[in-house]
Amino acid sequence: MIGLQDGAGALAKKKKAERVFPLHLTVLGTEPRVGRVLLVRESMWLSRLHDSIQVAFDWFDYQTHVFNFEDLRFGNPLKRQEVLIEDDRDISLADLDLENRASFTYGYNFSEGWVVDIRVDKPIAMEKGLRYPHCVSGERAGPPEDCGGIEAFHDMLACLREPETELGREWREWIGPDYNPEVCDLVKINAALRRLTK
Repeated sequence: MIGLQDGAGALAKKKKAERVFPLHLTVLGTEPRVGRVLLVRESMWLSRLHDSIQVAFDWFDYQTHVFNFEDLRFGNPLKRQEVLIEDDRDISLADLDLENRASFTYGYNFSEGWVVDIRVDKPIAMEKGLRYPHCVSGERAGPPEDCGGIEAFHDMLACLREPETELGREWREWIGPDYNPEVCDLVKINAALRRLTK
């Protein structure tokens, strides 16, 4: 005769514990490198990953975006003759079989062409008490929204290193006094990520 405890154990075995994927994000072309490591639940909607990337790099979601998985594209829905982008609100990370993908990319602002390379690490167990998504590490501040793309970003960094020049003063005035390209503020990022999940 099967006892109640045996039945509960069988149910627990059927329901697999949700896993967490560490994602290593790098803004392609940045020198020095701009990157983040995000921990995300596999049940996360792809559209929520978009929101999380925006937060991680301090962008404001002003532009179009697309995730590229080999021949699949998800993001702002678009259908043209040569391009089909499916809605990223209709698919979760679990649907994409991340465990068997080494990497994928995220494109933001098609005209300026920010591309984030996303490398997928092996899944890990959820940590009790930790809110997901969670940023565990980061390198440097994200490129400012609307700064003009990768070349303009590098020009901006060079000008900020010469604050006494006219261009240095112009960039500082445009970017504001608080922007420090060397600093990735994990406390601020994680506070904003927690607001996403409320």
